[in-house]
Amino acid sequence: MLFIQQERTCLFIDGTSLYTTSRNLGFDVDYRSLLQFFRKRCTLLRAYYYAALVESEDYSPVRPLTDWLAYNGYAVVIKSAREFTDHAGRKRIRGDVEVEMTVDMLEMTNSLQHMVIFSGNGDLRRAVEAAQRCGTRVSVVSSLHTTPPYIADELRRQADQFIDLMDLAPEITRRPPDNRPRNSPPVRHPADYGSEQFEET
Repeated sequence: MLFIQQERTCLFIDGTSLYTTSRNLGFDVDYRSLLQFFRKRCTLLRAYYYAALVESEDYSPVRPLTDWLAYNGYAVVIKSAREFTDHAGRKRIRGDVEVEMTVDMLEMTNSLQHMVIFSGNGDLRRAVEAAQRCGTRVSVVSSLHTTPPYIADELRRQADQFIDLMDLAPEITRRPPDNRPRNSPPVRHPADYGSEQFEET
């Protein structure tokens, strides 16, 4: 992992992606340690955390997390998730945050030298390419250690640096990684509990 202390850096964290990836690798993220890790290695200007919440829910388990993050050094961006019924009559929720991430990335490009994106979504490839054309170095954090891998190949190839989340685990985990099988079923984000299925597009 290459970090430069003087580099003006910003984190862009897809909350659902980070939660799902870390849990399927067998650990929980300590968000205080995550900030400390980057503050020690670069000039961290901002850390964005993106979450999708269903407005119709009286209580969302992810709300306490986003409130804590907002008071502890993160810029929290909340998107309203859309609830719908699919062709089989199942209740589903769509809450992708790639547009919000892209807008913030491009707005911050001229102020940064390094972007660190916590997502494996291939839809971000063009945004990464646009940031690179402006001279910004881009690292992508996801994992190849899940089955299937959570990182889209086109995004990994476009990034200046790919960081496997498993390599960060010793620095940002609340408990040691366990020996959960890598092909275990995906773990849903707490915000998605109570719905039959969550969908990202």
